[in-house]
Amino acid sequence: MNPSKLVVLLVAISFGALVARAQSSNACSDLAGLTPGGVEITKAELVPAGKTVPPPFPGAPSIGPLPAHCRVDGVINRRKGVDGQEFGIGFAVALPAPEAWNGDFMMQGGGGGNGIVAYPAGANYAGDSPALTRGFAVASTDTGHKAKTGPFDFSFMRDQQAYLDFAFLANAEVAGVAKQIIARYYAKPASYSYFVGCSTGGREGMILSQRYPAVFNGIVSGDPAMRTGLSNLAIAQWIPVAYNQAAPKDASGKPEIDKFLTDQERELFMDALMKKCDARDGVADGMIFDPLGCDFDPAVVACKAGQTEACIAPEKIAAIKKAFAGPKNAYGTQVYPGFLYDAGVARKDGVPGLLALGKNGLFGPYTSATELDVDKAALHASDPLVEPASTNLSTFAQDGGKLIFFHGDSDPWFSPLDTLGYYKSLAAANGGAEKVAEWSRMFLVPGMAHCGGGPSLDHFDMLSAVVGWVEKGIAPDFVIATGKAFPGRSRPLCAYPKHAQYTGTGDTQDARNFRCQ
Repeated sequence: MNPSKLVVLLVAISFGALVARAQSSNACSDLAGLTPGGVEITKAELVPAGKTVPPPFPGAPSIGPLPAHCRVDGVINRRKGVDGQEFGIGFAVALPAPEAWNGDFMMQGGGGGNGIVAYPAGANYAGDSPALTRGFAVASTDTGHKAKTGPFDFSFMRDQQAYLDFAFLANAEVAGVAKQIIARYYAKPASYSYFVGCSTGGREGMILSQRYPAVFNGIVSGDPAMRTGLSNLAIAQWIPVAYNQAAPKDASGKPEIDKFLTDQERELFMDALMKKCDARDGVADGMIFDPLGCDFDPAVVACKAGQTEACIAPEKIAAIKKAFAGPKNAYGTQVYPGFLYDAGVARKDGVPGLLALGKNGLFGPYTSATELDVDKAALHASDPLVEPASTNLSTFAQDGGKLIFFHGDSDPWFSPLDTLGYYKSLAAANGGAEKVAEWSRMFLVPGMAHCGGGPSLDHFDMLSAVVGWVEKGIAPDFVIATGKAFPGRSRPLCAYPKHAQYTGTGDTQDARNFRCQ
């Protein structure tokens, strides 16, 4: 090429890039002038490439560096509520550059009691790259209130509207506003919309599929906080009461629940469990991939008559079996499901397992009683506003919606059997299990604690799984998982009722040598 023409071409390209950036900047700042009903845009500004978001919680990795994007912040229905407090649904939307947008919208779920507007990066369960980096427009919300004392501040519930926003209203409202912002910024609407959340975010995903079936095309619901009242009954009362009956007592006669099992007893218990169930998938690798087929009976390590070593006292074994079986009322009716015997139940670091409760139980407070009136406790443990109990998802399914569940087998806060029970119950209201599998799948995650951690492979890309299902019709029979607990290892997480099974040949660290059966 002629050198002078090359110079002209480079100048034209540079000028075009400057114009594009100026147009993008103007388009972003112009969003501050949007005035949808009841919505106040508080900020709209370009964020340069390279931004890194601090870890969302201790021990988590930072997020980024992120690509250049337009961030829009706002509040829906700002108002004065109980005690003169200011309420309103805070939200943020991150918009990748027009040339980088993939045409889709993703909303990220919250956690705990919400109350913060997390950075809308879409990093959770999206594999190695946050959704924003992958070209999604991303939104987040505080669901209508500001947390004052930490992630489990529920004082906002004294305000009825704030409670309703948290329970089910806020996410759908923010999604509607985010879609308007997206359409304005890109001059066209998003092609598909997705929601991904865990814990409270998992519950939110279920609520959206049930109450707002047309808002999202694909939903990922992880470790959902489905029935917090009943799960709290189980972990803050039922399990401690069971352990208290066999725990040593302090000088005042109060049970010392943190001393219920010694380290040696926990090790003995876990050795017996893993010996029984670890290799059911063809490999003894410190993970139980067939927990529902694990027929472990803790009685195998109970002390026999006259035995005092290498065993656990029968009364402690009885307490463990009662605790893991879950709360039952006076008539023997199961009030909340039991918990799985899994590789992470004796974990002491991070979120402790159910065999390693501290002085304050799992996360405090807990009862020091040795008796429990389950009927009375369960009477006040349900809240229909918050609990996603409806199983008729016919509209969601008929509109092409796809719903993916996942749950950690060692989750000590919410039983994976509760989520699995809900998933199985969808069959009766939606044409049978085979019909449900056409639009919903459930994945159990061996060893994983609540939404991550534990002796598990807790790094996986559920976002791509649901996008491929919605946009290409590829149902996810399995999702590949890795994790820092087992460096260099990968496994397929198989859709229920299948589990990963070693083929018998090849590297046992490689997911390609496992099949779902």
